[in-house]
Amino acid sequence: MPAKSQAQQKAAGAALSAKRGETKKSELKGASKSMYESMNEKQLEEFAETDRKGLPEKVKSKK
Repeated sequence: MPAKSQAQQKAAGAALSAKRGETKKSELKGASKSMYESMNEKQLEEFAETDRKGLPEKVKSKK
């Protein structure tokens, strides 16, 4: 499943980096921390490799 916004793609990249041990888990905040805890490495890769071109910066939540 591809990311739906640039912010989501960036958060997935940060979480993936922590999963791989390239950055510290304690450095994660907000969405990236949640993604780290709830997604596996393959799922994070799918979100992180989404091309940012054409994606909106953020998507409004549906609450």
